[in-house]
Amino acid sequence: MTSNNGHTNGHAVRKINFGAGPAQLPLEVLESVQAEFLDFNGTGTNIMELSHRSTAFAKVIEDAEQDIRDILSIPDSYAVLFFQGGATGQFSAVPLHFLNLKPSQTADYLVTGYWSEKAAKEAEKFGKVNWVIPKGSKYQDVPDEDTWKLTEDPSYFYYCSNETIHGIELIDVPAIVPKHVPIICDMSSNFLTRPFDVTKYAVVFASAQKNFGISGLTLVILRKDLIEKTCNKSIPTILDYKIHIDNGSMYNTPPTFSIYITNKMFNWIKQQGGLKAMNELSHKKSSRIYEIIDQSNGFYINSINKKYRSRTNIPFRIVTNGLPNEKLETLFLKQASQLNMIELKGHRAVGGIRVSLYNGITLEQTNILIDFMRTFQTNNN
Repeated sequence: MTSNNGHTNGHAVRKINFGAGPAQLPLEVLESVQAEFLDFNGTGTNIMELSHRSTAFAKVIEDAEQDIRDILSIPDSYAVLFFQGGATGQFSAVPLHFLNLKPSQTADYLVTGYWSEKAAKEAEKFGKVNWVIPKGSKYQDVPDEDTWKLTEDPSYFYYCSNETIHGIELIDVPAIVPKHVPIICDMSSNFLTRPFDVTKYAVVFASAQKNFGISGLTLVILRKDLIEKTCNKSIPTILDYKIHIDNGSMYNTPPTFSIYITNKMFNWIKQQGGLKAMNELSHKKSSRIYEIIDQSNGFYINSINKKYRSRTNIPFRIVTNGLPNEKLETLFLKQASQLNMIELKGHRAVGGIRVSLYNGITLEQTNILIDFMRTFQTNNN
């Protein structure tokens, strides 16, 4: 049973996890998992104990694939794969498959933060990478597209749609990229928080532990025709897209429990109203946090260009006399924790506070944080 304040009756008070990942899951999903934990669907075992070749698990992964196809309207010309290795594994898989796709043998990488930078550096191990914009030091903005330096005919164009650490989000495919260029996107931290057109992309990948599951699983959606053009015979088997397509994501034992949770999350998202509902919720939560920041008269500062502010990861500093006040930030984190709000500390690369508003965070929980932010400013300004 769930009480109105989002806590489980008869149990210890649950924390509100505003962390960047692994993220909070909806309480309904957790309760469903709990109910099936010792006996999944009449099998007399936990889903983790079932063979990945069993009929029971086959239905789980088939349902998960069908649900995400329904949610995103994924056409049959695209494969849906369930990968291990986290999104970081795709930093290698992508260039191994596609870096030599065109005569230029060059990939364009738009580096807007920590994760796209990490992906670009990984790709450089396998071939030529063109950094579309100069390496940034703070990653607070994205230069105008007319300043970008694109390869004439790149093998692909790569970008990260949302940078969890720096809080930069790109809403859509950059308009400057020619339509014939394959677009590859890391959507790990804003996947399923807003609608997007799958057919604009050659490959989309996202790790599950933010908006649609738990750690250990990465979803890969890719155009099947591109796989036929891959000419690299040295791709490690565990990263080979064609092998995973041919084996239905079960060339080896997949992360069965992670896929089971993702299946439940896809179903939950559909029950909430699909991407339309997730988009509305994401907008409401983030806009209210930014409103508090912008109306704080400089007490809370978010330094990201408003055009690129992330809706899922909001970093900010507490400022006094024009400088970040680490003492107040430490006090903020301490008092938030006392009110059962956790994982608000900013990444070590940027410091300060970071609020992550993934799908599992409710509007009610966001409002609890907002009320605390107001009170904290009043008491410490």
